[in-house]
Amino acid sequence: MARVNRVMDYIERNLDQPLSLTALAEVAHLSPYHFHRVFGALVGETLSHFVQRLRLERAASFLIGKPDASVTEIAMDCGFSSPATFARAFKAANGVSATQWRQQGPCKDLEDSKNRKALSKAGNAAPQSACYIDPQTARLSWTLKMTDQDQPIAASIDVKELPERNVAYIRHVGPYGQVAVVPRLVEQLRTWVAARDLLTADTILLLVAHDSPGLTDDDKLRLSVCMTVPSDTPVEGEIGTMKIPGGKFGVARFEIAPARIAEAWRVVMGGWLPDSGYQPDNRLCYEIARNDPREHPEGKIVLDICIPVRPL
Repeated sequence: MARVNRVMDYIERNLDQPLSLTALAEVAHLSPYHFHRVFGALVGETLSHFVQRLRLERAASFLIGKPDASVTEIAMDCGFSSPATFARAFKAANGVSATQWRQQGPCKDLEDSKNRKALSKAGNAAPQSACYIDPQTARLSWTLKMTDQDQPIAASIDVKELPERNVAYIRHVGPYGQVAVVPRLVEQLRTWVAARDLLTADTILLLVAHDSPGLTDDDKLRLSVCMTVPSDTPVEGEIGTMKIPGGKFGVARFEIAPARIAEAWRVVMGGWLPDSGYQPDNRLCYEIARNDPREHPEGKIVLDICIPVRPL
């Protein structure tokens, strides 16, 4: 599985580039014939379907997050060979054209979606946002509060440069909203890191959700639980390593119940980003867990949601 994870990471970083079977097999250090069979058996979908799905999911996100980019520009940025190819694939996958998706928002199967109520609630909430300039750093910061909810959710948000991070990770494929999934993965990775004397006061715990729960079927969702480690750390088995790119990020700090993390993402993406003067960039989004909720007096997690951005 480690070789397949390495290929999936490579695909995610290079969706705007040609991704041939031969080139991806080289990344896995397998023959094209064997790699194609291994990938399908382990991932549960063909290589071509996986690449197409990630490109369509990125395009769907960009259509909302990059309102000034044309549909053609987004198609090219997501690796489609022509606007016509993109148009056919997008409508087949989502039931509406790219233009309709942009006008209506991510409406795929909303009438029957289990997320309809939560999405509607967050979408109808009125964001109260205040922007100020820190006189010490000259950095823009925001405070954001979503109202008209039973339990308002608030965030402090900064746009700042974050470093590249080398991490060891363990990956889960499938639903991960259940209470036990993430703690189990965290403990498994923590044990592995500690056994190699790599767990220090500076170790950072990150979670990378590679797919959007609103767009990807639950059984195909990918989550990487990561911890920072030295770049030369050897790995084996289900533990892999990858670099999480640095650069400019919108960093939103929350102190919330773990069950509200998905809501916090909607607050950032729907309440802050559209009016921030920034648009999402092609790097990985991730969370940084700043505490153990089991040690918080109210069972809350202190969480940084990190969104890669660039100016509009």
